[in-house]
Amino acid sequence: MLYLSWSYYRTLAQGNVRLFASFTTEYSVVVPEFVFPGLFLLGMLLWSLIEYLIHRFLFHMKPPSNSYYLILLHFVMHGQHHKAPFDGSRLVFPPVPASLVIAFFYGLLQFILPEAVGGTLFAGGLLGYVIYDMIHYYLHFGSPHKGSYLYSMKTHHVKHHFAHQKSGFGISTKLWDYFFHTLIPEEPHPKTE
Repeated sequence: MLYLSWSYYRTLAQGNVRLFASFTTEYSVVVPEFVFPGLFLLGMLLWSLIEYLIHRFLFHMKPPSNSYYLILLHFVMHGQHHKAPFDGSRLVFPPVPASLVIAFFYGLLQFILPEAVGGTLFAGGLLGYVIYDMIHYYLHFGSPHKGSYLYSMKTHHVKHHFAHQKSGFGISTKLWDYFFHTLIPEEPHPKTE
């Protein structure tokens, strides 16, 4: 991720990266180097959206009851994680399938955008993925301080695992749960006198 960031920043700094050049030369736009941080952060934001969508629509899909292979695939991909959420060997996506998914997104970005623009988005998304993996592991095995962001996310994730499996799909952020109205409902707190 650091190498890609450095490499694509240097490419942008040369001043010859143009957006839309593959469609039209008349209306293509030069991409200046100062947009690098924004593209990088956009990549992180896009990862958080992909994280949400994968978790909600792939990991929590309802396979047809007559499809043994889809049920098995679903169980291996995510069902086992919900069955045994404190099994440390089931928290991180295995490297080989993860590499294939990552390669797909890299290729897609390189196909639709100039190399330095797509690569910068990819580097930000890659950092987002690493942060997501670290947060997910910590939410299961860490002890965040009460009142902290990670404490709030751990509470959110525990509720997703044990009480609200049809909501609360964000792992590293609740942003997309707010946006798509899948936030776990707040439980009323009893008044203490």
